[in-house]
Amino acid sequence: MAKAKGNRIQVILECTEHKQSGKPGTSRYITTKNRKNTPERIELRKYNPILKKYTLHKEIK
Repeated sequence: MAKAKGNRIQVILECTEHKQSGKPGTSRYITTKNRKNTPERIELRKYNPILKKYTLHKEIK
């Protein structure tokens, strides 16, 4: 794995509504965040192509 440059790290966002829907598959996005400015886990509204609507995606791991 590449060495992180400064405080910016890669995070994975996973849909919160997808597991409750019972449909197969997952909706995940990869993005970066600044560890120094936002130490807590991030939550963003992103598009879920399986559910065909915008849903809340939370940072995992």
